[in-house]
Amino acid sequence: MADDVRVRKEETCLPEDVEQDTEKGSRQNKGYKSKEDPFGDESKSEVKYKTMAWWQAGMIMVAETISLGILSLPSVLAALGIVPGVILIAGLGIVATYTGYVLGQFKLTYPHVHNMADAGEILLGPVGREIFGAAQMLFLVFVMGSHVLTFSIMLNVLSNHGTCSIVFGFIGLLVSLICCLPRTLLKVSYLSIVSWISILAAVIIAIVGVGIEKPDAHVQATVHKTFPKAFLAVTNISFAYAGHATFFSFISELKDPRTYPKALLLLQGIDTSMYITVAVVIYRYAGTNVTSPALGSTTPLLQKVAYGIAIPTIVISGVINGHVAAKYVLEADKHRLQCGLGLYASGKAIHEDSTSANGSFSCADNGKSGS
Repeated sequence: MADDVRVRKEETCLPEDVEQDTEKGSRQNKGYKSKEDPFGDESKSEVKYKTMAWWQAGMIMVAETISLGILSLPSVLAALGIVPGVILIAGLGIVATYTGYVLGQFKLTYPHVHNMADAGEILLGPVGREIFGAAQMLFLVFVMGSHVLTFSIMLNVLSNHGTCSIVFGFIGLLVSLICCLPRTLLKVSYLSIVSWISILAAVIIAIVGVGIEKPDAHVQATVHKTFPKAFLAVTNISFAYAGHATFFSFISELKDPRTYPKALLLLQGIDTSMYITVAVVIYRYAGTNVTSPALGSTTPLLQKVAYGIAIPTIVISGVINGHVAAKYVLEADKHRLQCGLGLYASGKAIHEDSTSANGSFSCADNGKSGS
């Protein structure tokens, strides 16, 4: 009997190397889970970051996701047809909701995750941190650049090309830089409310303008397109939902990260319904010749009015991405470039001792500064 028990134990035991790997993986996983959230204990901190309610996070997510790009969706219906276009907008909205929920569950499992670089380190180690961090920064930089470009286009429309576009772009850069100064997302959330009102008003003006003009009220259920053109139209829809790169940072500044699903549902309910409504209504009246953005299908006067009202969303939507990118640079204090002399941000000092830290960048020897 004792021999039978011993045999069963030997049959169920893992090989020694596999058992060691399993124990090592468990220790690493436990180590990740034991790490505290990025801002730690804020009871004695002068600047408190974990201050947002779920609806404030939701408004930031709405402002970051919905901007003038919504007015490019009618051209998607013109390229694909109204039936497949609406199906794709709704379907990708469901996919965006699910993937956003998965990010929230990942964040709850690993509270220290503050950006895509942290997630990449968990998935692929140090190499993953570099790849995911670089990808996130490139994405955010190009998004910010697109908003500066849109700002220059807006000033060109309002001023009838009054001066060089580079000058207008530089003005947009300065305005965005000033709006990025608030250190907490709670303060940015107040700006996001203004951005939401701005884009809603601009969209209503565009719909009214196109409805009055009715440049080409011809609608097609389906359209035969070549694969490259159809693929380009689908990427416009995908980009309309591409706010996920910033979600980890938003969750980090919630009072209770467990309320994040409410913020996500607020975002997805607003953006999916707006995308479908705006795309269908404008396409219904502007027809197959609708421009992208759809403001080009209205009169010059209405273009100026809409662009003027859209100034807050043009700026603030880009500012939110800039805010997240700046905090990624600060957080990179723990993972600086491995060279003799590195430039790093003293984010921990800014958070823990705001009386002695002023948010400046410092140069220090990597070998002496620690991690």
